[in-house]
Amino acid sequence: MSKQIRFNAFEMNCIAHQSPGLWRHPLDRSTEYKDLEYWTDLAKILERGKFDGIFIADVLGIYDVYHGSAEHALTGAVQVPVNDPLQIVPAMAAVTKHLGFGVTTSISFEHPYPFARRISTLDHLTKGRAGWNIVTSYLESGSKNLGLKTQVSHDNRYDIADEYLEVLYKLWEGSWEQDAVLRDKEKGIYTDHTKVHPIQHDGQYFSVPGIHICEPSPQRTPVLYQAGASSRGQKFASQNAECVFISAPTKLAVKKLVEGIRQNLIKEGKDPYSILIYTMLSIVVDETDEKAQAKFKEYQQYASYDGGLTLASGWSGVDFSQFSPSDQVEYIQTNAIQSMLQSYVEADPDKVWTIEEIAHWTSIGGNGPIIVGSATTVADRLQEWVEDTDIDGFNLAYILAHQTFEDVVEFVVPELQRRGVYQTEYTQGTLREKLFGNGPLLPENHRGASFRYKPHQETQYQQITETA
Repeated sequence: MSKQIRFNAFEMNCIAHQSPGLWRHPLDRSTEYKDLEYWTDLAKILERGKFDGIFIADVLGIYDVYHGSAEHALTGAVQVPVNDPLQIVPAMAAVTKHLGFGVTTSISFEHPYPFARRISTLDHLTKGRAGWNIVTSYLESGSKNLGLKTQVSHDNRYDIADEYLEVLYKLWEGSWEQDAVLRDKEKGIYTDHTKVHPIQHDGQYFSVPGIHICEPSPQRTPVLYQAGASSRGQKFASQNAECVFISAPTKLAVKKLVEGIRQNLIKEGKDPYSILIYTMLSIVVDETDEKAQAKFKEYQQYASYDGGLTLASGWSGVDFSQFSPSDQVEYIQTNAIQSMLQSYVEADPDKVWTIEEIAHWTSIGGNGPIIVGSATTVADRLQEWVEDTDIDGFNLAYILAHQTFEDVVEFVVPELQRRGVYQTEYTQGTLREKLFGNGPLLPENHRGASFRYKPHQETQYQQITETA
C-alpha cells in the first residue's frame, strides 16, 4: 500500500517569501500581504485542498550578510518588510473549520511566560488548531536589535531552548488541573483555586514562580513543530517535536536527514514514525508537461540572482558576495543554519555546487527542489520522493501567491486523491487529532506530559529543576 502524502503551505507574512523577485510578476498577490483578505482567501484555498495546515515562517531581523549590508534585502523585498505571524491567524481561523496553523516564534527573543499566554490564546481562538514552530533564530541583526552584542552560539541556543520548553510544559500542562474550571454561575465560582498551582521554576536561564494565567486550551500544548536539522537540532527534535520541517536540495540529502531524525527517536526510546517529517518543495503544474515547463520558464525571467544570494547568505551566515560565481561551495561552521551549507556540500557526491548555481537555485523556491509538469508527472514525482526518502509530506513553498496553491489544488490534489494517497476528508477534532488521531493532548510518552500536575506535586517542580 502506498504511503499517504500530506501537504502544508509554507508561508510568511511578507512579500515573495522563498522566491525573491517573483513579486514583480503580474499574477503575484504577495504585495497584498498587509490585507486580511489576502490571508482569508489563502486559507479558503488551502482548506478546499485538504491541506494539513499553513506553516508560517518568521524572522526578527534582516538579511544583511550579503555584501555586509541590508541593501539587497530592502531593495528586492527579500523577507523584509515582514509582519508578525500570529496576528493573521484568527482571521484565517474564522473562515475555516479544519486548517491548522503552525506559527514560528523564537525562544531567543521572548520570555516564556508571556509567550505561553499568547499561544494558549491562539489555541482557544482556533478551537485547538494551533501549532508552534520552535526556532532559536539565526540572524545576527535580530540579536543585536534586542540588546545582545552578538548571536548566542548555535548549540547554546538549544541549551536555552531545553529550559524554555520546560517552563512552557509546566505552565501549559501542570499549572491548571483538568477540572479546575467550573464556570458555576449559581455558586459564583469560575475556577476552583485549589486546582491551580504555581510552577515554582528556578532554573539557569529562567525564573517563573507563578501560575499560568490562561485556563487550559483545547490542546493545552500546541502541536510542536521544529525546523532544525543540525545534529543538535535533531536531538532537540527527538525530545520535543511532533512534526519536523527539513529542507535540502536533493533526495539524497533529504533521505540522510530523515534517517538521522528517525535514528534519534529510536535512541530516545520512541517509535521512529511517531514524528511527521515534512520537506520543503515547490510545484509548477499545468494541464500538460509542456505548459508547465513554459510557465516555469516565464517565472525564471522574474527571479533575482542577488535575492537568491541574499537569502543563502542569511541562512548560512556566509557572505557569498566575497566569492566569484564559479567558486565552489565548501562547508564552513557558523552560528546560522548549520545544516543549510552542509546540505549543499553533501547533497550529491558527484556534484559540487558553485556560487552561481546556489544563486539560481535559491531564487525560485528557496532551498528546496522544484517539480515541474502535469498533474500526472507531479504526482509521480511526489510519490517517488515519499518512497525514496521516507518523508511524510511536503511544506509547499509558493512561487506566485496565490496562483501556486490554486494550481496545486486544481491539478495535483485530485490526482493524488484518485490514487488513494491523499485525504479526501478531514479528521474531526483538534490539529493534533487530525495529524495523529490519538486525542487532543500530548501523548503520555512525550517529554511535556511528565510535567502534568499530580497530587502533592507542589515541590516536585522544584526537584525537577534542581536535578536537571
